[in-house]
Amino acid sequence: MTGTMLLTSALAALTLAAAPPRTFRVDYLHTGTARGETFALDRLVVEPLPWPGRLDRPIDDTNLGKYLFEIRDRATNRLLYSRGFNSIYGEWETTAEARTAARTFSESLRFPAPASPFQVVLKERGPDQAFREAWTLLVDPKDQEVDDAPPPSPGPVIALHQSGPPEAKLDLLLVGDGYTAAERGKFEAEAKTLVAALFAHEPWKSRRADVNVWGLCPPSERSGVSRPSTGQHRRSLVGASYDAFRSERYVLTFENRTLRDVASFAPYDALAILVNGDTYGGGGIFNLYATVAAGSRWAPYVFVHELGHSVAGLADEYFTSDTAYLPASDRPEPWEANVTADPTAAKWADLATPGLPRPTPWPKDAFTRRAAELQAQRKAIRARRGPEREMDELFLLQQREETALLAPLHGQVGAFEGANYEARGYFRPQADCVMFSRDEVPFCAVCQRTLARVIDLYAGKAP
Repeated sequence: MTGTMLLTSALAALTLAAAPPRTFRVDYLHTGTARGETFALDRLVVEPLPWPGRLDRPIDDTNLGKYLFEIRDRATNRLLYSRGFNSIYGEWETTAEARTAARTFSESLRFPAPASPFQVVLKERGPDQAFREAWTLLVDPKDQEVDDAPPPSPGPVIALHQSGPPEAKLDLLLVGDGYTAAERGKFEAEAKTLVAALFAHEPWKSRRADVNVWGLCPPSERSGVSRPSTGQHRRSLVGASYDAFRSERYVLTFENRTLRDVASFAPYDALAILVNGDTYGGGGIFNLYATVAAGSRWAPYVFVHELGHSVAGLADEYFTSDTAYLPASDRPEPWEANVTADPTAAKWADLATPGLPRPTPWPKDAFTRRAAELQAQRKAIRARRGPEREMDELFLLQQREETALLAPLHGQVGAFEGANYEARGYFRPQADCVMFSRDEVPFCAVCQRTLARVIDLYAGKAP
């Protein structure tokens, strides 16, 4: 072993042996419309636990996310930490409402607490994919406004899957919402089912030794969460609700402050909210959180799919379901790794099946026609508030038909038109994938590679 390698090993061991810093959090408000936005400080927080992440790989080199934040030492301008991320605001600004009204969303940045004054630099990705500064903030960690008082405890932390110390693993935290104290056992059982589903999929299956999964279930006074389209409203602690952006299946919480206070009692790099409900639903935003209706027949699939969004910034590859987002006037190249506007799919050319044409032929017309018929039936069930059993049966029928239609293309990597909510102009790597359908298929090769790369950021070998 060379002298340089010995020194590197010694420094790495010293870093791991040293007491980790506390977790610092900047809560801020993101306000605006589709035409413009502003940022404003809300509060500065030191969380109860030490920083759970790696100290030997603080810089994000994945180039994922609509936004990127950097923490720089004020005296030297040295980059201390960075992470890419998405936000609820970033999604909302593409909706019709954002063209006529302004809204404010609470957001947070978490990082290992610096010992001396530092600068927060928040950047936003432009149409040319370059990041540009959107907001900056100077912080003195010793300022009297920094709040280090622990919030009320949400209850005990549950070890659902423990592989090692948090600072050496990707820590996934599952937070229950809408579970009463008497339903704690229900939360634990549903959480274990979802964890098992996650580890049945690659690359999670091969990397399970690099992952910890924790649980928190703050008790709710009433069972369930809000579903405004049916007149059901709940004041659950975490505030999760169906009908986000008026999309009946989309589950989000806009109570970021409370969510972050609850989650601060467990180590986490990634966060998922399990809502106590059996109606199909979920959501996922990169480096924010995933959500899933944990009692749904399709919860295992939704959980794995939404973590694809929230952990690795994977795009939706489907194009036949309704969304709240308005289509772009052009077809810019997405930053997401698994969709492209390039019909030659140069983005993943190294994974392409030799000899397979790009764009790649597939039975798109037959698929689209049948999907439209099934979507109309789905809307009819929801309109008359039919039992969830009917929706499950419809989804099972769709699963069988689509699996049979796409099976001949299984394993082929090319450029299949129809992705990113658009029937034309965007392409996905494989005919079927966890990010495309509810079929019993794996993540495509591109999605698996992207997930593995993000896991490496938290639990891989030191660079």
